[in-house]
Amino acid sequence: MTANSPDASILGVDIGGTKVAAGLVDRAGKILTQTRTPMQTGTADLALESVKTVIDALLADSAQGIHSIGICSPGPLDPRTGVILNPPNLPCWRNFPLAEEIASAYHLPVRVDNDGNAAALAEARWGAARGYRYVFYAGIGTGIGTGIVFDGQIYHGRTGSAAEGGHMSIDYRGPRCACGKLGCIEVLASGTAIGAQARAKINADPSRGSAMLDLATGKIEAVSSETVGRAYAAGDPLAREILQETVGFLTPWLGNIVDLLDPDVLVLGGGVAAMLQPFFPQIKSRLPQWCVNPHAGEIPLLMAHYGADSGIAGGAALGSASGPSV
Repeated sequence: MTANSPDASILGVDIGGTKVAAGLVDRAGKILTQTRTPMQTGTADLALESVKTVIDALLADSAQGIHSIGICSPGPLDPRTGVILNPPNLPCWRNFPLAEEIASAYHLPVRVDNDGNAAALAEARWGAARGYRYVFYAGIGTGIGTGIVFDGQIYHGRTGSAAEGGHMSIDYRGPRCACGKLGCIEVLASGTAIGAQARAKINADPSRGSAMLDLATGKIEAVSSETVGRAYAAGDPLAREILQETVGFLTPWLGNIVDLLDPDVLVLGGGVAAMLQPFFPQIKSRLPQWCVNPHAGEIPLLMAHYGADSGIAGGAALGSASGPSV
């Protein structure tokens, strides 16, 4: 079956600092099969071989043929050329022509973008935001990555660097983010921030942190956002307080997003978003207090459809998108 067949799958690749995952995805956005391998980061060629390993495994598995390959990669990158510029998580790739290398090896159309943009496109095309025109997506996990999709197309901005919503500051006197700015939402409301806030509160008053310390086998340094989530699910008051404070940061930030973009849907994904899902009604009810937009209360706030598979689905959405590919 040829790549032009309507039954040909799209191969979505999700590159991280420690692993590469990939899956075959049909034209309706269903992930048919997937695989993963460790990411070798010693040299640029070793990292490329890791990507080829998962692609080769899926090509051997595919009976329907492959239409195209879409790749989520850490940035900064140039989505127009598929060149990886200087990603902190993959220092072995500097000005690395990833799309060109993969296209040359497999003779298929290839598109490359960052994970926030790709996940946003997957949600707009097949997931929670299907049917909406103006989509804002935020993946809240270890960090915060975002993506903007207008009328089915990723908004990249003039240079391809748009949608760095995780590095919008909501407090110019706040803590310094790893990016160098003060008060970014990422340094206040990401999984990393939640873990740090929990450890600080337990250090200040160990008696309040007994539930989380029990989950972390008594080690304060082992308390993470996952620990907070498990403690909250068990009814721990301190965990609830921390998550409530996180909601207090996210709500004005989303208010800024609404006033800037006027989206018709807000989609949150990632592990922290899943943990905060019980607070979504609260965020939505408070959003109008943080917006000039008189219609802010009408905007749905939805949990992402793809969850942990957002990178694979996002890569596939890139591969299925119209527009230039390498």
